[in-house]
Amino acid sequence: MIKIFNSLFVTMLGLGKIKYIPGTIGSFVTIIILYYLFHIINLSPNIFLFFLILIFIYSFYAVSSHIENNENKDPGEIIIDEFIGQSIPIYLYEISHGTEKTQNEAIIFYGICFILFRYFDIMKPFPVSFFDKNFKNSFGVIMDDVCAGFYVVLSLICFMILKSYIL
Repeated sequence: MIKIFNSLFVTMLGLGKIKYIPGTIGSFVTIIILYYLFHIINLSPNIFLFFLILIFIYSFYAVSSHIENNENKDPGEIIIDEFIGQSIPIYLYEISHGTEKTQNEAIIFYGICFILFRYFDIMKPFPVSFFDKNFKNSFGVIMDDVCAGFYVVLSLICFMILKSYIL
């Protein structure tokens, strides 16, 4: 029973088993889920952070269990790491503004986060590549996406700094 639960967990209820671009689909579904949570039902960022931390911690066990007897230690069907990595810049965006965000502003920002996250997740600049190549276990599976998420944050901070000097 726990194997089935872990499989559903790491594949985001089977979404990762889609034949083509499961990581991109998982990232896209993540931004839809987060938009719904933050802008439709107005979930508190603190509650979301609590659950994100739980998901992050449990992911190490679930991914490890899922790849236990698998030759491929980072199968494409595992997309919970995309959920975690994509959530980082969006969560930080949601807590970084003290003002009310318009829906259009949020949609544009979520779209930018999606594109940047997929870019960093696919291109794997250092240290994303370091975790991907050197850790063939649940740690590597998860941490490369966490690093990609932080690259998105860093890119957006750099953009905001440059924008403040230009405008």
